[in-house]
Amino acid sequence: MHRVVVLALDGVIPFELSIPSRVFGTAEGPDGEPLYEVITCTVDGRPVRTTADFTIAVEHGAESLATADTLIIPAAYGAGMIHELGRLPDPLRAALATVRPSTRMVSICVGSYVLAAMGLLDGRPATTHWGHAEHFQRLFPRVRVDPDVLFVDDGDVLTSAGAAAGVDLCLHLVRRDHGSEVTNQVARGCVVPPWREGGQAQYIERPVPAPSTASTARTRTWALERLHESLPLPELAAHARMSVRTFIRRFHEEVGMPPGQWLIRQRVDRARHLLEASDLPVDLIAHQTGFGTTSSLRHHLHAAIGVSPMAYRRTFHTHESPPEHAAELPQVRPDRP
Repeated sequence: MHRVVVLALDGVIPFELSIPSRVFGTAEGPDGEPLYEVITCTVDGRPVRTTADFTIAVEHGAESLATADTLIIPAAYGAGMIHELGRLPDPLRAALATVRPSTRMVSICVGSYVLAAMGLLDGRPATTHWGHAEHFQRLFPRVRVDPDVLFVDDGDVLTSAGAAAGVDLCLHLVRRDHGSEVTNQVARGCVVPPWREGGQAQYIERPVPAPSTASTARTRTWALERLHESLPLPELAAHARMSVRTFIRRFHEEVGMPPGQWLIRQRVDRARHLLEASDLPVDLIAHQTGFGTTSSLRHHLHAAIGVSPMAYRRTFHTHESPPEHAAELPQVRPDRP
């Protein structure tokens, strides 16, 4: 069974600390068997202070770190040396040195400071809470910080934005490990969406629009029901009863990205779900998701996650029957695994 170890540091935020247990702890296989074992540890096995008015006692110490298949470091504000100097305290450095090289490393919110202080993020893309992104970039200039996304998956190292973005990242890991069917069950149990639109930009403080200001929300819902159509920008703006210029500006304010980028992301997400959960031929999936052709679907899927439709289906398909017409469909070798 895949072991997820959660490292609680002094000053840990209780919400972020509880996310891995809630998400991974409810993931089950087809016969109801647990898919993950989740344990929580501290550096010395002793209770740690939280940012709330209570401490947390755990049953495991640093010896658990060497057993982790995935190590998750939630946000904590008790280690000033990490956040002020970008250096790990000696006890924490010694504890983290026992982590196996094959362990998947994950941070939630400002837990990213720990991964950066370990040197794991040098030259790699990463994110953190938008309110700390500028400071994080100054402290760790070799990290390629993206302050706009909810999480970054760079293979063996993953980072999330603040608070609830940790839920998004943990659900993404379940999806990566076991496909959308398991993830959807976990999300329903947690009463959260399996994935969220947009990035952190939609949560950054900005003037609140007047109550009478028109929103693009109704048009986004309308578009999601018509992904098989071309949905040109003038048509979207007309549905929202706005000029194209106003629609683009309002859309970016609300979602954090341009309409075209958002639309491609929704099409890719829908295509991934159909590749996982259906036996539809790839050319039909391309049509139903609005890409039109297999080559267009292949291009956008490869740009998003680095693999072809058939490679993705082989990895995540949840049905026992083989994909229909699979031998007839063209394939490309992905640039990365």
